[in-house]
Order: sequence, then C-alpha cells, then structure tokens
Amino acid sequence: MSLFDGKRLKAQDFNLPVGALRRGYYADRYFANSRLMLSALASEGYRYRGENPRGIAGADKLYVGDIEVEAQIFNRRSPLALIAGVDHVLAQLRCATGYFDEHENWVETWRDLEVDAVQDGVLTYYDGDPQQVSTVIEIRGSYRDFAVLETSILGLLSRASRIATNVYEVLQAAAGKSVLFFPARFDLPEAQAMDGYAYWLALRRFHRDTGIELSPLASTDAQASLWRGAGVGTIPHAMIACFLADSVETMVQFARQIPLDTPRILLADFNNDVVADSRAALTAFWPHFAAAYQASDSDGMARWRLNGVRLDTSANLRDRSLPTEAEKGVSPQLVFMVREALNNAWESWGVPRDLESVAREFCRGAQIVVSGGFNLERVARFEREGAPVDSYGIGSAFLSNDRRSNVDFTMDIVRVKVAGQWVDMPKVGRQPGDNPDLERVDLSEMG
Repeated sequence: MSLFDGKRLKAQDFNLPVGALRRGYYADRYFANSRLMLSALASEGYRYRGENPRGIAGADKLYVGDIEVEAQIFNRRSPLALIAGVDHVLAQLRCATGYFDEHENWVETWRDLEVDAVQDGVLTYYDGDPQQVSTVIEIRGSYRDFAVLETSILGLLSRASRIATNVYEVLQAAAGKSVLFFPARFDLPEAQAMDGYAYWLALRRFHRDTGIELSPLASTDAQASLWRGAGVGTIPHAMIACFLADSVETMVQFARQIPLDTPRILLADFNNDVVADSRAALTAFWPHFAAAYQASDSDGMARWRLNGVRLDTSANLRDRSLPTEAEKGVSPQLVFMVREALNNAWESWGVPRDLESVAREFCRGAQIVVSGGFNLERVARFEREGAPVDSYGIGSAFLSNDRRSNVDFTMDIVRVKVAGQWVDMPKVGRQPGDNPDLERVDLSEMG
C-alpha cells in the first residue's frame, strides 16, 4: 500500500511469473535445496536429533521439516532509504507461497502466513549498527513454503528502493525543480514499470516532506503504468537529422502535427550552437503565436508557445557560443548564456509597442531543461552556482548501485517455533528488529 494514496497494488498489476516463482526458477540454488531438504524431512517424519547448542527446551520434539519461522527483511542504507516494492513482495507471497504435492499439484498456503509490512513510501534510517535495523517486512509461517521466494523478494526491494532513494536525493538537491525520469534506455524493458513506480513514490514522498508538488515526468508508458500515467517527451536527435539538421523546421512541423498537451521543447544542441538555435526557434514561433494572441485563439497560442529548450551537449564538446577556455558539455555558464539569449530574443523582432509585454513574456516563458550525464553531484553543483535551470533530465544515474547508493536488503530468520513457543534464533551479530511503521497485512487483498 502506498503511504500517499492508500491503495494497494495487486498481483494482476505486476504480471508476475507465478509458475516460475513457485518452481524456484528465480531462486538462488541454496533456497531450492532448503525446500527440497525440508520437504524430504517432513515426509519421513524426522525429529531434531542434534546437539541443541542454544539449549532450546523441547528441541527433541521439533519436526524440522515443518518448522515455522519468523523472517525479518531489512536494509542498511545510511542514513536513510525510501522503501519501494513492498506490494510486489506481498503479491509474490500471495501467489507463490505453498508446495507441490505428490501429484505435482500446487497447494497454496498463503492463508497460513502472518505478515506485517510497511507501506511503500516510508523512510527507514540506519546508523551503522547491524543490530539496530528497521524491518520493512516480517513473515511468520512454514519456512519451506516461502523459502524459494527470498531471492526475488530481496532483489525486487533492493532495486525499487535504490531507485526511489536515488530519485529522492536528487529531488532534494534540485530544490523543488522538476526532474525528468530518463533511465529506460539503460536497462531491461521489463524493469520499467517498477522503476517508474519507484520514481513516482519519491515524488510523493518529496511532496509530503516539503509541500512542493511536482508532476511525474517519465519517458515511457510502461514507467508510468503502475501510477496510471503516461510517458512524456518531445523529439530525439534522430528527428532533427530527418530534417537535415534544421532544428527550427523540425520544431515548426512538430508544433503543427503534435497534440497540444505535448510540450513544445526544442532539443537545442544538434548543431552545437544552443544559443543560436534556441533564439531561431523562438523567432520562428513568434509570428504564429502573435497571430493567435490577437485572435484570442487559446489553442493556437498553446500550439505555438515554445515551452522550453533542452541542452544535451556532449561532454567532449564545447558549445560554439562559449569562449575557447570554457567548460565542455552542459555547464552553468552555458545555461546562463541561453537564459539571457531567450529573454532578449524579442528585442530584434520589431514588435509593435502594444505587443512588447506579450513578446517579453513569450520569451521568458521558455524554460531550460538540462540533460546528459547528470547525477546527484552535478545537480547540486548547478543549484549551488544558481544556474537558471528549470528541469533536470536524468537517466542512468538513477540506476547507480555503488557503495554509497546501494540499498541491499537482507532476510534473516530471527525466531523459530519450538514446542508451540517462539524462541529467538538469530545468527550471532544480529537480533530481532522492529519498526513502528509495520502493519498487519491481509494477503487476500493481493489476489
């Protein structure tokens, strides 16, 4: 369940590979071995015959194959992590908890589980002490019935929460400016839906924490599918190539052909002269906009308003509008120059006096989007230097999984049931954790 809309995503939303999950196809082999071993022990009625090193009362009566356990799932990203993917995990438990009987028929046992979980969108905090963790999911039940799900559960939580946290940190650095979600081309298509949902959760969390509401701007329909949205975008460099490097004519035809709800944003770096091409696009749009304005044609004004320009200059190029000693790629200096050029473009148009204020606002209304290799550090730098950026487009940086950004999850068995009593059974160095954000889950809702 999302902390922000109170709605739980269900198994049908995720297109789960249920058969493969049940078979352990996605499980690390040792979990499949564990299920096989426990099932065999249950079949032969094995009772514990070991040394009982922790002196557990009633151990000699324990049927190990049927052992019930308490598993806790937690992460250790410091200082915090934004949790995403919980509903997906619950859907796995709902659809793939159980066993195959002697006739290879699936027997579902999810009703026998007791599950507590946080909601997608909560924050967990970690101070570096592995014995002081905030659990995000706790599962109690027959271990052999859900053992093979551990790998897929942890992998899903790790990826979704990593992306959500990476986005959340960038949103904080961007200080309330829009952040476009562009990582689709850097990973498997199958990951897009959950990645986009993690991005959406970060936006909602940022709104909750700051009061700043930003529209979700993902590039594909798949990324927007779990929050019932749609992908957004304008033109690729390839389209400008189709117009023989004529950026202005590309945008004129774009404005003519594309529906009004799609922003008119020039990809300005194709010719490595973002100042000239940005001004030229404004100049080409202005007569159409002015005519629509004078005719009180709101649709015409929407069609011919240049909503923005996107700077995507390659890191090995210096835009020709910059001096030879200037920084290559998209730089704060380049953004300042483009902003000034946009603001002043109208002054050379010979605008009638009664339309000067309209022309001035037409030019100043064109926003600046920057993209191309942006990450948390670059966004922080541009904000620190006061670059007049309106939106940041970020791609592969959101997938970053280095030592600082990873949000790896762990599942520990911390208690087992012996002779009808729960007894602590963590490995040395760990202990049962807790989290006040945990809530009891009704898995019947996940079907």
